[in-house]
Amino acid sequence: MYLPWGKRTVDLLAALLISAVALPLLAALAICVRIKLGSPVLFVQRRTGQHGASFLLRKFRTMNNARDEHGALLPDAERLSPFGAWLRSTSVDELPSLLNVLRGEMSLVGPRPLLPEYLPRYSRRQATRHDVPPGITGLVQVTGRNALDWSEKLARDAWYARNQSFKLDLWILWRTIIVVLKREGIAADTHATMPRFGGRPEG
Repeated sequence: MYLPWGKRTVDLLAALLISAVALPLLAALAICVRIKLGSPVLFVQRRTGQHGASFLLRKFRTMNNARDEHGALLPDAERLSPFGAWLRSTSVDELPSLLNVLRGEMSLVGPRPLLPEYLPRYSRRQATRHDVPPGITGLVQVTGRNALDWSEKLARDAWYARNQSFKLDLWILWRTIIVVLKREGIAADTHATMPRFGGRPEG
């Protein structure tokens, strides 16, 4: 287990170091996103953090704004360009979330922050995923990612919340590197990304 101040200290120091090292890459990616996908460069969306608090998640955008004749956005699969798919498969689209870590809204490791609209749909056990800070990577991301269904993902989030430790986080970070290099579990079987959570009983 972590000391009360341990996880936050590790997150802060690591995020500062990674941000400094990755600054040229961040600048280059921002320029590429602007050229290939237009503005805004960042995708900003309200998500749910620890204890149900909301915050604005920041990522590089990976989809264009293509719409149909009625002005509605096209499905994800049609708006996800090859460049956007590459950003997702390499997970570099997540780098701007380091700002959320520096602000204390996220951790390097934890359950992925989901949409506030999902809050009333969780079972009591599933809701324990919010007992810990959300993360840029997490147990789900290294044990199946979007290839898992919602029941499996939320069960693993809840397990992590009960069992988090420094040793477990180091293992998840190591596994994250391997998963990113192999580009495993980027999409669900029938979706370009992951379908929305409609609220399901625990398995």
